[in-house]
Amino acid sequence: MSKIGCGRIFGCVAKAQIDVLKSMKHLLFAIAFACLAQSIHAQEYKDFGKERLNNSPRHGEWVDIKSGAQTIKAFVVYPERKDKAPAVLVVQEIFGLTDWLRSMCDELAENGVIAIAPDFLKGQKFEDADGAGKATSAVTQDQVKAVLDAAAD
Repeated sequence: MSKIGCGRIFGCVAKAQIDVLKSMKHLLFAIAFACLAQSIHAQEYKDFGKERLNNSPRHGEWVDIKSGAQTIKAFVVYPERKDKAPAVLVVQEIFGLTDWLRSMCDELAENGVIAIAPDFLKGQKFEDADGAGKATSAVTQDQVKAVLDAAAD
């Protein structure tokens, strides 16, 4: 009996790991695209993802995360499932929490995870790589850690 139970447990664990790996593949794609985003004009992909967001059956919303005396905004998309879901933190690309990044959160949620994208730039969005680069360079490691810790809690 214990061998059968173990097999079921390991089977469930293996399925969960496969689901997470699939979601991670999309996250890695998002990170790779973010790295390339600096060389692409913001206007070229500014609206990329807007259609997906407008047509998504999943629930996405802006939330306030309290962290000590500060409040951090984050975009969260929930998968369509009734059981508990794993969560991933989605780190924004250089231009802020764009429609493209929010559509990536929706895609992760489509694959069964709660996607949480904290806003490191406090609502700022940029049209040009120079302004975006300056703003992201001004965010310190301590600020990044504080935002990620607050979102993870």
